[in-house]
Amino acid sequence: MSGMQRFERRVEGLVNRVFARTFKSEVQPVEIAAALRREADDRVQVVSRERSMVPNSYVVELGPHDHERLLPWEEPLSGELVEILAEHAAAQGYLPAGPLQVVLERHDDLETGVFRVRSAADAHAAPAPPLAPPPAPAPPVARPAAPVLPPPAPQLRAPVPPEATAVFAAPRPVLAQPWLDVAGVRHPLVKAVTVVGRGSEADVRLEDPGVSRRHVQIQVAGERARLVDLGSTNGTLVEGQRVRELELVDGTAFVLGRTTVTYRGGRDREDRYDDGGGRDGRGSGPVRPGGESFIPGLR
Repeated sequence: MSGMQRFERRVEGLVNRVFARTFKSEVQPVEIAAALRREADDRVQVVSRERSMVPNSYVVELGPHDHERLLPWEEPLSGELVEILAEHAAAQGYLPAGPLQVVLERHDDLETGVFRVRSAADAHAAPAPPLAPPPAPAPPVARPAAPVLPPPAPQLRAPVPPEATAVFAAPRPVLAQPWLDVAGVRHPLVKAVTVVGRGSEADVRLEDPGVSRRHVQIQVAGERARLVDLGSTNGTLVEGQRVRELELVDGTAFVLGRTTVTYRGGRDREDRYDDGGGRDGRGSGPVRPGGESFIPGLR
């Protein structure tokens, strides 16, 4: 891994820790799968023009709460993650150093929502157990016909007092899952911070030479979302204007290189964006009453 990649990993880890503390979000399997793919891409070793090798043994380090929550699903989850890694390796032309293996480990120094991935080449690693097929349904058992009984006599019920009231639990509100629309392809925003760019470490990858490796990040807090340009070379355009920070609403379209990305999800509301006219040259970003950023912990 290059020095720049290590620096970007440290920055990404810091951002994820800040958001984990702010939102108390738990680690999701889809985040682990994306991190495993990035780990394989970062650790690839080129043997020849036709062959590239990657580690085969992966360890996912989780905090106490996340480990306890995922522990009952460890066996089927590890099998699914191994299949995802195998598909990624086949698509990229990678050759694992041995049987693929994914193990979950508890680490008390990690907070809820924060995890680490480490890998190694281990030719003696035990492959993940295959997923067990569902049991076959039992054959029907013949039962003797039930005797025909006369209908029961009607029973009188005590009248319900007028003050009795049926109580029903109010349904919990369900927040819409926001996503990014890129040429008709939906990319769900499942994390507090999602990086969009051309590099392999981006969560949403764009095959566009005009897009930087880490072009923008999308920050999500409940029903609100914000775009932050990460110092890209060609900038981020909204309605023809270059922006650095932008509060997103449903239907907001922004241009990265030659690619148009549309944000979907949440309720319509007014938004204001920064065109770089701030006194310090960085711009003021989206403004709420009181002038504060709507996502705590980050600008």
